[in-house]
Amino acid sequence: MTNNNIPKMKCLIIDDEPLARFYLKDMADQIDFLEVVDTCATALEANNKIQENQIDLIFLDINMPYLTGLDFLEQLENPPLCIFTTAYSEYALEGYRLQIVDYLLKPIAFNRFYQAVNKAQQQFILFERSKRNISLDDPYLYVRQSDTFIKVSWVDILYIESMQNYTKLHFKDKTLVIHQTMKAIEESLSPEHFFRIHKSFLINITHIEMIAGGRLYINKTELPISRTRKEELLNQVVYKKLISK
Repeated sequence: MTNNNIPKMKCLIIDDEPLARFYLKDMADQIDFLEVVDTCATALEANNKIQENQIDLIFLDINMPYLTGLDFLEQLENPPLCIFTTAYSEYALEGYRLQIVDYLLKPIAFNRFYQAVNKAQQQFILFERSKRNISLDDPYLYVRQSDTFIKVSWVDILYIESMQNYTKLHFKDKTLVIHQTMKAIEESLSPEHFFRIHKSFLINITHIEMIAGGRLYINKTELPISRTRKEELLNQVVYKKLISK
């Protein structure tokens, strides 16, 4: 454990060059808050690792066989934090569109590597602390827009919508577009109050107006409920109503 009992970041290194994988792992092994879970030669191999393990941070090459790092990151529904490690500078803007932590050009100096992983750790710590501090007495969390963190009240969030490369927080009077994944936001919110009804929607159950068939309504907005999630949602809504009496 590091930094006030914040756990180590579990990392995955993805690069088709064996020497690059070795060098990145050697640098990561020098950082006490990083734990390298594995290394992969292709994005296809990495996809299986991410499904099987809890991965907090990936070091991702761009030009790889079969599937590029850009294509791989874009197809992940809930990607971990990502640092691109590449010999090509021309993909930098595309990388930041995908909300990466940093973009490292090979050959990578250790001081530049250290700077990037510290940025990743700052974001990781914020997410971890948000998960632990959610309560009615402290109804706030911080969400990220580019390099800025904005304080919002989770009590006022009606529902959260996952888009292709960003996430929308819907309130009664506004919509906030943020640069965090649905997974990161979901992990920062209380499971007693927020429920994933669909791969694209996370709702605040206290704002549900009506549930009818495979749909529910919040602030007169109709949202779909996954068939596999409906029964669990109904159980949670009924349970919350009982304990609030």
